[in-house]
Amino acid sequence: MTDQLSENELLQQRRSKLEQLREKGIAYPNTFRRDSLSEDLKLLCEGDSKEKLEDKDIEVSIAGRIMLQRIMGKASFITIQDMKGQIQAYVRSNDLEEGKYAEFKTWDLGDIVGIKGKLFLTKTGELTVHANSIEMLTKSLRPLPEKHSGLVDIEQRYRKRYLDLLTNDESREIFKKRSQIISSIRDFFISHEYLEVETPMMHSILGGAAAKPFTTHHNALDMDLYLRIAPELYLKRLVVGGLEKVFEINRNFRNEGLSTKHNPEFTMLEYYSAYADFNDQMAFIEKLFKNVTEKVMGTSVIDQDDISIDFSKPFTKISLKESVAQKLHIDSSDLNNRDLLLEKAKDNKIADAASLSNGKILFELFEELVEEELVQPTFITGYPKEVSPLSRSSDDNPLEVDRFELFIAGKEIANGFSELNDPDDQAERFKQQVENKVAGDEEAMEYDSDYIEALEYGLPPCAGVGIGIDRLVMLLTGAQSIRDVLLFPQMKPES
Repeated sequence: MTDQLSENELLQQRRSKLEQLREKGIAYPNTFRRDSLSEDLKLLCEGDSKEKLEDKDIEVSIAGRIMLQRIMGKASFITIQDMKGQIQAYVRSNDLEEGKYAEFKTWDLGDIVGIKGKLFLTKTGELTVHANSIEMLTKSLRPLPEKHSGLVDIEQRYRKRYLDLLTNDESREIFKKRSQIISSIRDFFISHEYLEVETPMMHSILGGAAAKPFTTHHNALDMDLYLRIAPELYLKRLVVGGLEKVFEINRNFRNEGLSTKHNPEFTMLEYYSAYADFNDQMAFIEKLFKNVTEKVMGTSVIDQDDISIDFSKPFTKISLKESVAQKLHIDSSDLNNRDLLLEKAKDNKIADAASLSNGKILFELFEELVEEELVQPTFITGYPKEVSPLSRSSDDNPLEVDRFELFIAGKEIANGFSELNDPDDQAERFKQQVENKVAGDEEAMEYDSDYIEALEYGLPPCAGVGIGIDRLVMLLTGAQSIRDVLLFPQMKPES
């Protein structure tokens, strides 16, 4: 109770200071303009001696939030934070208009100020702005988290991201890296003659992936729509239309649980190229990941806890069946035996295995036994047809499709395949999906007759890939939870 009263008193004190500013007519001004940022100034003056800097006679206007104060009698130091970092200011009574220093001494941590003055070096060699004018730009009504501990409660860091960003250098760096990663990806695709496009976020037909949707309602049309689970079918319509190389970086929505790896709203990169197959796309991904890591991280080797992930080496390729067989210490041909599959399914607590096809059991065994152990970049190929309704059938094995998934550090990072462009085959697979939905599969797709019609006009041989941007950012920054790389992750309401 005492702490609460103390906080209330602080809030009241700050509000009282704001009212004084209102009475003077100087609350929340918007006339100050800065011309310099902290880190740019440090680079500009790097290596200068105290004398050389004085000779340069550099006048600057800076602005930012007060993060540190050393308030003394007639001269004080403050540290302000701007978008690039922090810089110190020296504020002396004799250099300011009458009464300004006394007013300045009442300002609080968190207040946003504008300062004009000359650059100099302190006795300790710290770059500092010697203020000749200073003004309050925004009064902070709430005290910042304690400077040494910051925002300790992890849940509050997610709920109040603005405070997390203010007090946590690591968080700010993660989101700067996220922006750089996305920009680097975009540049890479454009340099390879891909066209960036935007496709609908609301779909009348559920398709493009196996997932539970969010449903909304369009009042004017009086019809339900789905928030998109994937842009795939629209992107392939564009390839039919002659846009032979397209990509989209945008949001998908899936009505699934929350975890360190899942958020119901997430960012995907999805791209398609005509006259390419899944092998071409695997080679392209290797180039993409090497380019992004070197450009953004400055290296092709990423340290993850006790391991190093090397993007400069060729990625491993292994079939799904072979990876499961290795884990079970059996020959891959043994996995064609249904009795054995059911036995292994029972041993690994796979529910309702008897009702599943051989391919689905094999897929479930892979997810249970293998996925989390794939640390170095590994392409898994040879997926069963029944778990890949949009993939082209393999010429070598009619029970499999030309599909891969890329796993790194135990997480699926990318999913790609040679696209199914036979309209009759696609129609049959849609029919099977409808049957699965009737049988109770909530993640099954619907029959998309317009997409079938598009395929009947002719989809060129083509391959596409989806890459989870959030998981890629986690990988490259070392973040342990998807919430660490989402500015505003979905949270349960506070009780």
